Amino acid sequence: MKCLHVVNISFVLPYYIGGQFDFLRDKGVSFYVACTPSEFLNQYAEEKNFFSIPITVAREINIIKDVKSVFELVRVIRKNKIDVVIGHTPKGGLLAMTASYLAGRKNRIYFRHGLMYETSKGMKKVLLKSIEKLTGMLASKVVCVSPSVLEISNREALSDAGKNIILNRGTCNGIDLRRFNKTAVCHKRVEEVRRKYGINSDKKIIGYVGRLVNDKGINELVGGWRLLREKYSDIILLLAGPFEDRDSLPERTKEVLRNDESIICTGLIDEVELFYSMMDFFILPSYREGFPTVVLEASAMELPVLTTRVTGCCDSIRDGETGCFIENDPTDIANKMKYYLDNPEIAKEHGRNGRIFVEKNFQQEIIWNDIASLIFNLDNHENHNNRQ
Repeated sequence: MKCLHVVNISFVLPYYIGGQFDFLRDKGVSFYVACTPSEFLNQYAEEKNFFSIPITVAREINIIKDVKSVFELVRVIRKNKIDVVIGHTPKGGLLAMTASYLAGRKNRIYFRHGLMYETSKGMKKVLLKSIEKLTGMLASKVVCVSPSVLEISNREALSDAGKNIILNRGTCNGIDLRRFNKTAVCHKRVEEVRRKYGINSDKKIIGYVGRLVNDKGINELVGGWRLLREKYSDIILLLAGPFEDRDSLPERTKEVLRNDESIICTGLIDEVELFYSMMDFFILPSYREGFPTVVLEASAMELPVLTTRVTGCCDSIRDGETGCFIENDPTDIANKMKYYLDNPEIAKEHGRNGRIFVEKNFQQEIIWNDIASLIFNLDNHENHNNRQ
């Protein structure tokens, strides 16, 4: 069987697919990946032994480029006799589903990783929602990455309910429990990271992993942090992730991040498990997600989690058991952070429960077996429909 994945940027491949390349290759699947050209795409193709197809998949709408990309994909699908086409993210999904439909392929899978229109307004929101509906119409199956994305997909008719499915309890690739295991982390490397960023071991560390943008609630987190700092002096806010021009933070927030000595911004990182291992608890005050993998990674590392009740996030913890829900409000964020700082035993218990929660529901092998079942049984896949 030949399977083509279409993504817009190559750095998502380890997170969206990763070990699936090896797992499914052993079951007879040959992989092709169409993506905007990059050096990482070439390196990862060599590492994971898939065929890389350099095709521009622009993040923004560009009619001329998009039409060109669609017809390039049609040519690739026909030339290589692709059996299954899988599209990721709104733009990659739209191009992939359109091209595979035009190429006459009946096995067209769209992974709905989230709903961008939720935090958009006006005509942009209408356009993004229309794209979701068009992509869903062209797909033969729509994999919703969380129960809440599935519920919204059905309720708002983003695609026919008979097409919408979920893999076990959600995510697109599961969690690597061997990697995200606090007992397996190299303590020598952790100490090297501490020295690099000047983090003393006697400090309490509240951590975040992800892009530093408005949609992730960074403005509210900074506001809550400033309130918390009025009461505690032995705390560090560790923000592991890059700034981005798209949905960029306002200058006043960036100024605080640059000048507050209790806040450490690392930029883009490798070996994220080293950073989790330094944290006392994890926070994600996001306005929208598909399924926040970082929350599950943090839980696997036995960290209690503070996150919002928005789409995706609401599925990622058990309130009062593996973490606590917060509002996108600086005062509430500060109060919930204070709760864990003042109650370390409860924080540890929530962390232990989080590891069990991830082990039970999100092991990679569980998700990979569901994906294998999906692609090998596309014509008879009723057992997955609307499973929650």
